[in-house]
Amino acid sequence: MQAFCEWLSNTPLSMAIQNAFWVIPTVQTVHIASIAVVMSSIIMVDLRLLGMAGRSQPVSAVITRYLPWVWVAVLVLLCSGALLIVGEPARELLSEVFWLKMILLVCALALTAGIQRGLRGGGGFWEQRRLIAGLLAVVSLGVWIAILAAGRWIAYVEHG
Repeated sequence: MQAFCEWLSNTPLSMAIQNAFWVIPTVQTVHIASIAVVMSSIIMVDLRLLGMAGRSQPVSAVITRYLPWVWVAVLVLLCSGALLIVGEPARELLSEVFWLKMILLVCALALTAGIQRGLRGGGGFWEQRRLIAGLLAVVSLGVWIAILAAGRWIAYVEHG
C-alpha cells in the first residue's frame, strides 16, 4: 500500500491538487457540506422511525422526502473523498481509522438501503414494525455518528 501511495502521490492529478493551495480546502468544504446533508437527512428519518419527530407524517413520506438527499450527498462525498485521497493518499490509505470509516460507511449504506427497501412492503410497513424500526434507527444513528468521529479522527492518528 505504501508503494501505491507513493505512486499516486506522484501522479499529475495528485501533484496538481497538492500544489494548488485552494483545492484541498475547497474539496473539504464540499465534503463537509455533503456530510451535513447526509446527517440532517438521516437524523430526520431516524427520529421519525423512533417516533420522536414528524409524527404527523407517515414514515414512508419522511423516507421518500429525505433519503434521496442522502444518496445524492453520498455520491458527492464519494467524489470529494476520492479527490482528497488522490491529494493526500498516505494520510488516508495508510490509516486504520480510514478503513474503519469505510467499513462503517458500507454498514450505514446497507442499513439506509434496508430502511428504504421497507417501503416496498407498503406504506405502513414501518408503522407496523415499530420495535424493529426503532432498533434500526438507533443503530443507524450510532453508525453514522461513528463515521463522523472516524472521519475526524483520521487527522489525529498517525499511520504507518
